[in-house]
Amino acid sequence: MYDPLDKVFHALASIVRREILDILCERQGSSVSEVCSYFEISRIAVMKHLDILEGANLVTSQKEGRVRKLYFNTVPIQMIYDRWTDKYAKFWSSKLVDLKSKLESKTKANL
Repeated sequence: MYDPLDKVFHALASIVRREILDILCERQGSSVSEVCSYFEISRIAVMKHLDILEGANLVTSQKEGRVRKLYFNTVPIQMIYDRWTDKYAKFWSSKLVDLKSKLESKTKANL
């Protein structure tokens, strides 16, 4: 079964791609050349990483003349956050309520 977030997890698995996202987070609208200047790898290698990030919808680009401006799209990461925290927050909230009830009942019994 294919999960749309598989591409996001794959994209985030690379330290270079995570660094690209960090750069774009701080410098929205950076050009490809600006992003490339942060790395000691070839422009082609950076472009391949950008393609993977765009395929995962983590990066969007906009062409302005001859310059391709890059933007960090946080929506896929928010989807991951929501999926995992919502599921586990409900689980742990119920466990904490149970623990609180047990502790309160023991405290009352000891009074």
